[in-house]
Amino acid sequence: MKKLILICLVTFTTVANAQNAIPKSATDIAPLLIGEKIPDITLKTAENTVVKISDLVKKKKTVLVFYRGGWCPYCNMHLQALAEAEKQILDLGYQIIAVSPDAPENLKITEEKDKVKYTLLSDSKGELIKAVGIAYEAPENYKSVINVHSKGANTNFLPVPSVFVLNPESDILFEYISPDFKQRISTNLLVSVLTNIK
Repeated sequence: MKKLILICLVTFTTVANAQNAIPKSATDIAPLLIGEKIPDITLKTAENTVVKISDLVKKKKTVLVFYRGGWCPYCNMHLQALAEAEKQILDLGYQIIAVSPDAPENLKITEEKDKVKYTLLSDSKGELIKAVGIAYEAPENYKSVINVHSKGANTNFLPVPSVFVLNPESDILFEYISPDFKQRISTNLLVSVLTNIK
């Protein structure tokens, strides 16, 4: 009986450690799938206020965007494109929430630089990014920049740029995930998807 308990304990520990490990590359991630729920994690706003993701999502259908940080030029172009399409997205009954590992004070810089009016959230420790399954080990040449922009909270991971469309119950209705950080969903395609989701 003791051997059986020991075997179960070792197996459980091994599985738990495997789930906590961050994939080595962007192509090795295992993201949540359409039909699954976005986990309810607490994040911070640009004003350093604590918010639960479920409290924001339950207000209306949501376009949930994960980006690498305000230091990434491809992310900035994507955030700007979303800002330009925001009225169309709002008119379709959606809100936009964008999450990065940047510290709250760096979100303010991104808001101003990219003329963003929608909600930016800080996930400096990567709790939501990891729970969604889109975190991977940052290449060495990014580690110092993510450390600075997260104010020391993040030294080893990046999110794969992703867009999830959610209903107010946090169910994933659509997702676009690109391991190539230079490739983002176009706003035209996103608006088309939102128009056609029932």
